[in-house]
Amino acid sequence: EVGLVESGGGSVQTGGSLRLSCAASGYTYNRNCVGWFRQAPGKEREGVAGIYTHGGSTYYADSVKDRFTISQDNAKDTVYLQMNSLKPEDTGMYYCAAAGWLAGGEVCLARLQGNYGMDDWGKGTLVTISS
Repeated sequence: EVGLVESGGGSVQTGGSLRLSCAASGYTYNRNCVGWFRQAPGKEREGVAGIYTHGGSTYYADSVKDRFTISQDNAKDTVYLQMNSLKPEDTGMYYCAAAGWLAGGEVCLARLQGNYGMDDWGKGTLVTISS
């Protein structure tokens, strides 16, 4: 089992930036797919970004491409989500999730895009963007 703790959420105005962190603990060696999901009030949870840590493949939802960047620091077992040019529609609870051991990047990206098959979840961090 892997513990995931998100941090970095907050309230900013439209156009602002935030950097979310996802710190992992426990048996992290067998988790090689990490993603960020968000759930806005009244909407279903969606995968917004993810990374296959074994090879570096990344996934971004169309709504966040060119604004969000996911990165990893293996030494710290931490995955980051840099969010720029934030919009009110980015508001929501952001969750970090991990899965593994997956055989390839395509499997990881499919789970992120399809919002299924993640093994561990954090409790979330709230992001609020005001207009």
